[in-house]
Amino acid sequence: MTGRNEDDTDSVTGAPIDFDRIGVVEERFSTDERFTQIDKQPDFAPDRLVCRYDQRYYPSSVRAARLEIVWFENGEFSLHYHEEHADGTFDHRWDRHPSDHNTRDHVHPGPNAPTPGDDASHPTDWRDVLSMALEEIEDRQRAFWER
Repeated sequence: MTGRNEDDTDSVTGAPIDFDRIGVVEERFSTDERFTQIDKQPDFAPDRLVCRYDQRYYPSSVRAARLEIVWFENGEFSLHYHEEHADGTFDHRWDRHPSDHNTRDHVHPGPNAPTPGDDASHPTDWRDVLSMALEEIEDRQRAFWER
């Protein structure tokens, strides 16, 4: 979704990346046992926090899973959940940004996060947005073991 300009603003939202908020999330998630690695601004995603899930939450068919978080100073965001499977991938995204394909709040549902996605209503507070996404991911993780 994002493409950075030279002044650290996003080409879609026009807003600067909120590195302070990303830092707060990084600090909180660094003690969360569900993540084995937290990468702030990795080379492949310099505007994001990439949180890699512990493999114990998944069956062996899921090779890796991560949550990528980008937040903007104007409150817009993109949360991208990604799983790598032996036979493909699963992607799901929660977004708040201007769009010509959906309302400002929308979801690109799994398994392939299509565009356009589904119009949605996300919580106002950023902590509630993260809680909502983490809860949906936990529901998916539990479903692997209920089959």
